[in-house]
Amino acid sequence: MSDATQHPDADAWAKACAEDLAGEKARRRGTEGPPPGTAAEELRKLVDAVADKVASLRTPLLGMGAQGAVEQFVSQAKAAVEPVIERNPQVFDHLAAAGNELLAAYRSAVEGQERRWTRGPDTPPPTGAKREDDGPDPTEHIDLD
Repeated sequence: MSDATQHPDADAWAKACAEDLAGEKARRRGTEGPPPGTAAEELRKLVDAVADKVASLRTPLLGMGAQGAVEQFVSQAKAAVEPVIERNPQVFDHLAAAGNELLAAYRSAVEGQERRWTRGPDTPPPTGAKREDDGPDPTEHIDLD
């Protein structure tokens, strides 16, 4: 038996795997659409979408003057937002990260209380479960406003 048959090309397997992975990524991009951009790009898309939607709304309830005022307001808001996005795109990434942190903090604050609410006040905790001292009394009201 020759050396070539005993030790097949190790790179061939790696190349085949890389090709399969690239094909799978391309397939998923086709079905899922493009990945989201930065927070600044997403804000710009949102502002553009709102402006387009407002411009397309032609309702008889709003007179022509009111419709023109709304369109002017949207265009002024868009003009005010664009320079901020251009000068400080990283600010929006930080704001998005802060929003995620606030959401995680909220979930943490109410998670234990939700377990107690769903369990009910007259239902004892499961046998062997440790007592939860990390939250308020189950009858105490939590005001998250």
